[in-house]
Amino acid sequence: MSHGRSLRKGLRPNRVRGEVSPTMTSTGQDSTTTRQRRSRHNPHSPPHDSSVTSKRGVKKGALLHSSPSLAEVKKKGRMKKLNQAAEQDLVVGLQELDVNLEAKTLSGTGLVFDEQLNEFHCLWDDSFPEGPERLHAIKEQLIQEGLLDRCVSFQARFAEKEELMLVHSLEYIDLMETTQYMNEGELRILADTYDSVYLHPNSYTCACLASGSVLRLVDAVLGNEIRNGMAIIRPPGHHAQHSLMDGYCMFNHVAVAARYAQKKHAIQRVLIVDWDIHHGQGTQFTFDQDPSVLYFSIHRYEQGRFWPHLKASNWSTIGFGRGQGYTMNVPWNQVGMRDADYIAAFLYLLLPVALEFQPQLVLVAAGFDALQGDPKGEMAATPAGFAQLTHLLMGLAGGKLILSLEGGYNLRSLAEGVSASLHTLLGDPCPTLESPGAPCPSAQASLSCALEALEPFWEVLVRSAESLEEDFLEEENVKEEEGPWQPPALPILTWPVLQARTGLVYDQRMMGHYNLWDSHHPEMPQRVFRIMRRLEELGLAGRCLTLPARPATDAELLTCHSAEYVGRLRATAKMKTRELHREGSSFDSIYICPSTFACAQLATGAACRLVEAVLAGEVLNGTAVVRPPGHHAERDAACGFCFFNSVAVAARHAQAVSGHALRILIVDWDIHHGNGTQHMFEQDPSVLYISLHRYDHGTFFPMGDEGASSQIGRATGTGFTVNVAWNGPRVGDADYLAAWHRLVLPIAYEFNPELVLVSAGFDAARGDPLGGCQVSPEGYAHLTHLLMGLANGRIILILEGGYNLTSISESMAACTRSLLGDPPPLLTLSRPPLSGALASITETIQVHRRYWRSLRAMKVEDKERPSSSKSIPKKVTRSANRGSAVRMTAPDRNILDADAGKATAASSMEVATPDQAKSETAVVELIQDQTPEAPTGEAPADRTPSEAATGGATLNQPVVESAAAGATPGQTISEGAVGGADVILTPPALCTDNHTPPASRAQGATTQIAPSKLTENPRTSALNSKAQEAPESQIAEEEGLLGEAARGQDRDDSVLIQSFGDHANADQVMFYAVTPLPWCPHLVAVRPIPESGLDVTQPCQDCGTLQENWVCLSCYQVHCGRYISAHMLQHHEVSGHPLVLSYVDLSTWCYNCEAYVHHQALLDVKNVAHQNKFGENMPHSH
Repeated sequence: MSHGRSLRKGLRPNRVRGEVSPTMTSTGQDSTTTRQRRSRHNPHSPPHDSSVTSKRGVKKGALLHSSPSLAEVKKKGRMKKLNQAAEQDLVVGLQELDVNLEAKTLSGTGLVFDEQLNEFHCLWDDSFPEGPERLHAIKEQLIQEGLLDRCVSFQARFAEKEELMLVHSLEYIDLMETTQYMNEGELRILADTYDSVYLHPNSYTCACLASGSVLRLVDAVLGNEIRNGMAIIRPPGHHAQHSLMDGYCMFNHVAVAARYAQKKHAIQRVLIVDWDIHHGQGTQFTFDQDPSVLYFSIHRYEQGRFWPHLKASNWSTIGFGRGQGYTMNVPWNQVGMRDADYIAAFLYLLLPVALEFQPQLVLVAAGFDALQGDPKGEMAATPAGFAQLTHLLMGLAGGKLILSLEGGYNLRSLAEGVSASLHTLLGDPCPTLESPGAPCPSAQASLSCALEALEPFWEVLVRSAESLEEDFLEEENVKEEEGPWQPPALPILTWPVLQARTGLVYDQRMMGHYNLWDSHHPEMPQRVFRIMRRLEELGLAGRCLTLPARPATDAELLTCHSAEYVGRLRATAKMKTRELHREGSSFDSIYICPSTFACAQLATGAACRLVEAVLAGEVLNGTAVVRPPGHHAERDAACGFCFFNSVAVAARHAQAVSGHALRILIVDWDIHHGNGTQHMFEQDPSVLYISLHRYDHGTFFPMGDEGASSQIGRATGTGFTVNVAWNGPRVGDADYLAAWHRLVLPIAYEFNPELVLVSAGFDAARGDPLGGCQVSPEGYAHLTHLLMGLANGRIILILEGGYNLTSISESMAACTRSLLGDPPPLLTLSRPPLSGALASITETIQVHRRYWRSLRAMKVEDKERPSSSKSIPKKVTRSANRGSAVRMTAPDRNILDADAGKATAASSMEVATPDQAKSETAVVELIQDQTPEAPTGEAPADRTPSEAATGGATLNQPVVESAAAGATPGQTISEGAVGGADVILTPPALCTDNHTPPASRAQGATTQIAPSKLTENPRTSALNSKAQEAPESQIAEEEGLLGEAARGQDRDDSVLIQSFGDHANADQVMFYAVTPLPWCPHLVAVRPIPESGLDVTQPCQDCGTLQENWVCLSCYQVHCGRYISAHMLQHHEVSGHPLVLSYVDLSTWCYNCEAYVHHQALLDVKNVAHQNKFGENMPHSH
């Protein structure tokens, strides 16, 4: 028998004044992380009062004696004073937290659906996936399900140019505007200059309407007209960039909406969630240096083989400069990802970071091409899964959530996905997932990498320092056969029609149970009365369906209690006062009065009545405001203020009513461990019991080791008892939410319950005299909301403990609001999770990872494997009537392992249409006889021109100045390449000498072709039929010849020029054509030229050299290039400034894109530098 159990029979050990329990001096639970990271808050925690904590060996609710000789008569006054003081502290705390529970709750879901958006299509390709039939299918589905009439309809409006210019350049907007007046041939020519787009005379009008539709919803949501909304629009927008159409998109609707919300409505923080199967690179590039917008994308990547083929889409890209940490990418590296994978990404990464970020508005780029059956995505997510994702997001930003339609190309899946999300926005319960299971190993690997990359920037992502390494479990050590029972598949997309949403059970007769000897006992009758009064004051009781309470029948009680025990309690109704005192003293922390049996019977029956109403569809969910509590009650013993175990009896009653072993999740968030509930189900795999409680190493009531994390159930119930044991006071919102995200919800979704019961004790609430913890009403509201996504929304809260009358009233009111469908209130986390709390969570995870696959994490490195599969383009258009071309950029290009610094190569070539190759750099190799051997060594990672940003490592890249090719003094490499290829003759010997740096294919497999086969377009090379793929031995160092001087080769470029001269007449030559990017997303970093102008003779600010200097186009500092001391490279690494201009040849290099850039936005600064250098304007203005 444990030491704690030896004191159960009412013994109260005396303590001298000032003696403190060892558990109160522990600093393990109170200490916070000491790791350095960006400060986002000013963490503060009020000092805890040691007097509110139960002590080792003390009955539940007992207080310390000031002195062994202190008269017992003073006890009542002292306890009353304590309760008053604690309650006053809570009131002050609630005022500080701005609970605002009486604020008017917004209702209504806005919907923009305008038929005008169907007035454009592809004129030259009827099979183009993005067409009017998409909206037709959605409309038909919404009408069929009666959703259109349930929404608040808004008329689409045109976005003004000034609004579009918040993201796009005026020149680009004007260009798009001219498309209204172009004929089909002109539209096709312009469309072919972009990747995967088409143009129609109505494209511009519809794109303006689409952007304006989202802006109309922003006004409505932030103007408190509606709660949330959805814009069913086309064309999509998230690929559109500052001055570039891309991937079916003209204007970036969510990006414009974010900037519009910030400008017009003074919103400071916006969260953008992009769940389209394609990475929203346009949105990312818009905000990747902006800490006011948090961007989260979950998309198909496949190590860069999936469109848009950007390394910037990988987990390693996390933003730049001040925006570091505010870009979050979760790349899927295989097809077939399921709901469990998406939900895991939300739980482990998005929701924790979003709660720390505290957005004021959430915008969703809602593509539905990840749904099963979509020809583009090839994933296996379901409409029910997207309903879950929508529900999870509704807990953020006070429910201010707007979905903007993006992709989705299976008409049935698209329509059902939109419908499911709209149902959820309207407050309908989430459909039950069909065998959700756990995230697959590939998803876990992606999440592991993303978490590791982002952990330095977000306090909430910190793992327990005590077991950081031990947190990983090798797969082979897991015994799969010991895992939980796999639930059968359940029907999905069920939308119940309910008479009322929330049931409420209360009966004033339950106040008849009271302490005859101590009117200040914590478990007092006023507890339920005060809760009900508060629910009525706030109008919440009137919004619920009041259900009459009834006593539990003997048959119901006997499902969990013995007949002898039920008879023993029934006999107390006729006992005298002395007998009642003696009977109460025979149990642990119990008082009994003549009405006790009737009240306990009524409390349990009320819970059973609510279960009946939920299972019959009379209500969706419910609250039972009952007492006495129940979760400590054992099969044959009362304990800890509890007589009949109401939650346990309700669970067994639910299974009896349903006629089968209904899967039931019991979440016990009372601060005391529910020992009785645990014992009743510890061998039953149909009931998953999760308890979060103070344990204090076994010294907190009910004491002993029953609440330890090592208690996991028995026999077939092994793994279905989950204990999170807090080992100290002051646990608060951040700690409980961390447990929800990392442990409770992953297990719950894997278990897939059919009913959720909550032992809703509120003694972990701030101000409670027994719990000593700090959970706020807002915190309880969020915990409730997160659980409501389970079990088709069938959740019942049953009151347990909680002994501060204000705390329990406000907390239950907050939970009831959530049950009624109100969005959880804004939650301000004043600190990250406590280190001790993280240790407790981690300890439980380690114990249960053997039984729950959703808890397993693998310490993996994202080793992106080479593949022989072809690149998957956004759109492969018909080649008829269009000359085919060979894409010169390798689809399966070398991709850098950011962790290991290794690159792997795989050669492939695909026939691509011109629109797929427009932005590619052409590298054409002409070889007359034979190709030299490619040099050996580790290859630097290559980059396509469209790869605008990367978080990976950078490698040295050699360069050839345009002057070596005979460029005019005023002509940069970029300018020279615009009109035609700059040609550099390089003999084979030069490719094999010892000076050649290791290289890889810069843009893909080079192809042997004759000079006569070259086309005039430097970006593409048309080949005759039967073009052959270059063998691996012919992969030469194009990358080495296309690098940038400020960070390129280690040798002097005179070697290259001299070698070129020595071999000018060689029989074998190679020609290299360099084409700069026509645009890059980092042009926004270019700042106005200083009033003092530019001085091309200015020395390096670090070393004073006058040779090969570059000027930063963001801050206009001058530093030397790689050939000298690489100070410009160092400047970039420190400042994050991407674009620099060479004072040698006036070329412009983007570090983030790792490419030269030529764009109109650069002409002014180039011209100023040209005037300073040569005394005249540049010869070319374009």
